[in-house]
Amino acid sequence: MSRPVVCPRNIKSTIFNVGHRALLVVIASMVVLSFSFAQDNVASGTSRDFEQRIQRIVNGLRQAIAMTGEPPMKLADRMNELHVPGVSIAVLHGGVIQARGFGYATIGGPHVTSETLFQAASISKPVSAVAVLALAQAGKLDLDADVNLYLRRWKLPANSFTDRSKVTLRRLLNHSAGITVGGFPGYPAGAPIPSLGDVLNGTPPANTAPIVVDHEPGARFEYSSGGYTIVQQLLIDVTDKPFAKLLEEIVLKPFGMTHSGFLQPLPENDAQIAATPYKATGAPVPGGPHTYPELAAAGLWTTPADLARFALGVLDAWTGRNVSVLSQATTLQMLTPGLGDYGLGLIVRGVSPHRQFQHGGVNDGFVSSMIMFENGDGAVIMTNGARGGQLASEIMHAIAAEYDWPDGQPKIRQPTNVSSQALDRLVGIYQFAPDFSIRISRQGSRLFAQATGQDRFELFPESDLTFFFKDVDADLTFDAEHQFNARQLILHQNGLDRVGRRVQ
Repeated sequence: MSRPVVCPRNIKSTIFNVGHRALLVVIASMVVLSFSFAQDNVASGTSRDFEQRIQRIVNGLRQAIAMTGEPPMKLADRMNELHVPGVSIAVLHGGVIQARGFGYATIGGPHVTSETLFQAASISKPVSAVAVLALAQAGKLDLDADVNLYLRRWKLPANSFTDRSKVTLRRLLNHSAGITVGGFPGYPAGAPIPSLGDVLNGTPPANTAPIVVDHEPGARFEYSSGGYTIVQQLLIDVTDKPFAKLLEEIVLKPFGMTHSGFLQPLPENDAQIAATPYKATGAPVPGGPHTYPELAAAGLWTTPADLARFALGVLDAWTGRNVSVLSQATTLQMLTPGLGDYGLGLIVRGVSPHRQFQHGGVNDGFVSSMIMFENGDGAVIMTNGARGGQLASEIMHAIAAEYDWPDGQPKIRQPTNVSSQALDRLVGIYQFAPDFSIRISRQGSRLFAQATGQDRFELFPESDLTFFFKDVDADLTFDAEHQFNARQLILHQNGLDRVGRRVQ
């Protein structure tokens, strides 16, 4: 399913998203793959330095939290353990892009190179957002006008919510428009492919519900791939051009993204250099990649090097170095965080001089992550395994340490021992929102946390009442006195404290 893999402040693929969409977290299991890599640097002038750095990175993978004295992990081992056959990495340093492929595009087939194509999933959204912003600065769109003024072939159904507040392009781009359908599962090989109108209306053969407004626009952040599908229809209506052609003309070519496109399914020639997606078990996705007619939300095929060029192009516009696609003023709007730290197409975090923008995505069998700092450092990681989110997070931590990023380096923690009796007082269910809770369970001397819609993760004690995760930079603090059971749980993450009341 196309959905975001948010890379929050500490560059992880995991977040406890209280009251909104919970982002799934991946856990390792075992399989053995032979390991090989193919090299194809985008920039060769510093290839010797990059070769030394990439070797330290692939031998220095870390989780968000590392235990004192714990050795780093190796990329080859983690690919085997997580059933991820192939990984493609582009590193940006001082505005220079270096790229490398590892493993296999298809098990038993070709190696991954820097030109192997992957589905970008929700990283399609910021690329699509640039097209909207380019047309807006050309005077062809008003970001704050009712979108029904531009839609011709389909209209967003009016209701009591739209009577109070209008759906605008700005709100669609920053996920505050109140639009339904968080993500799209795509269409397996051989399945009928719906038209864009079918997807918008939720009519067969579409496999998702109608795209409608289900709460007041502008009231809150609610991640919506459906909103970007409205954007797709609007761009087609305004320009009278196929979406893939329009994006090629005003975004891909100007940013130098020569190995990217929004054609779904892939043309036969391109399919020969595309990665095969694999499920969490290590089995290939039946029939190969899913088709995503929801192009603006999830339809981009690309490479990490091309996404690095995109990120660099946005950065250059942000700083005023190159305004050939977007003006600096327009880019400042794009990269001004709103609700949910989401700008117009990108997640934006940090303060100067360490600001960053990022996005990620998950399609069936593909997981990707992109981050860019304002100093010109960053990385893009694309994988062809359903458990690639965990792997991408570990690689990001290694890159952050190697290049001394201002954020994202693993933290060192030392656990302590807590008695089983003390752990028993913490076991229970803690509710943070009507649709979000965390279940705490004990297994022997170990404590585990499982959030709504997510997998179970082990907690490590820093004291009798404070625990931390290894997979994500987040802490849990319990409110418990003497021999009484805990009454509440506080989740500390991304500088925020959220309180969950014990309900069971």
